[in-house]
Amino acid sequence: MSTFAKRERLLFADLLETAGPDAPTLCEGWRTRDLAVHAVLRERRVDAAGGQFIKPLAARLDRVREEYGAKPYEELLHLIRTGPPRLSPFAVKQLDEAANTVEFYVHGEDVRRAQPDWSPRELDPVFQDTLWARLERTARLLGRGVPTGLVLRRSDGQTVVAHRGTPVVTATGEPSELLMFAFGRQSAAKVELEGEPDAIAKLHGSKQLGL
Repeated sequence: MSTFAKRERLLFADLLETAGPDAPTLCEGWRTRDLAVHAVLRERRVDAAGGQFIKPLAARLDRVREEYGAKPYEELLHLIRTGPPRLSPFAVKQLDEAANTVEFYVHGEDVRRAQPDWSPRELDPVFQDTLWARLERTARLLGRGVPTGLVLRRSDGQTVVAHRGTPVVTATGEPSELLMFAFGRQSAAKVELEGEPDAIAKLHGSKQLGL
């Protein structure tokens, strides 16, 4: 596994362990056990994970989710830490880096920021640049369907258009915070919004932002 993906995986598992199996997360309706099940199922049962997007597979996803949900919490954490099995697509180093760096960063923050005493994590510039590169590539996908134009702007002035339209809202912050915002964690993301008040309110109330 590559450096960032492996690091974020282990940090995510540590956060889950510290929080325990019944702690809240930023994922609506999910406790920490649910999030752990999601992470394990996504890597180990690709045949079922597609049920999140493909309706004919939804029943299989529910069955497999129930199966993994019955496992001891400690076993789920062990499966996260040890990574995908050899035959999983995520065992390929390049795919692990491309798909899991952001996945585990965001879900780690889902655990961290849902706790009442959470404190911000300091990220090094290289990792911030990595997150920005991922955001540049996925911004249009993440911003599809939002009710306003949306521009994401780094604190250094670099920008990417997430959705074309008017009126335009500009979200400014560090790449890590913009990523959380673009993934639908608007209430927990530390960004500054500029634009017409009605447009900002409409964007905040939207369920379309994020995957």
